[in-house]
Amino acid sequence: MNQDYVGEDYIVIKALENGVTIIGLTRGQDTKFHHTEKLDKGEVMIVQFTAHTSAVKIRGSAEIMHRFGTTMGEGTKKQ
Repeated sequence: MNQDYVGEDYIVIKALENGVTIIGLTRGQDTKFHHTEKLDKGEVMIVQFTAHTSAVKIRGSAEIMHRFGTTMGEGTKKQ
């Protein structure tokens, strides 16, 4: 395996409502937010882990497709 491998797999995020937030978190000794995007219903974003990105946080209702299958993020529903 390539020693530079940091998880070149892609993750596809499809917003199921307006205002889905995607937050990229850094690698290293201190984890910090380094990038934020907002998606509206129906918008799709393709993301990838890199040498700088160790995690992705998703807020809101979204469909997340990855090599292990599909995950549904339900988000917070106001009543």
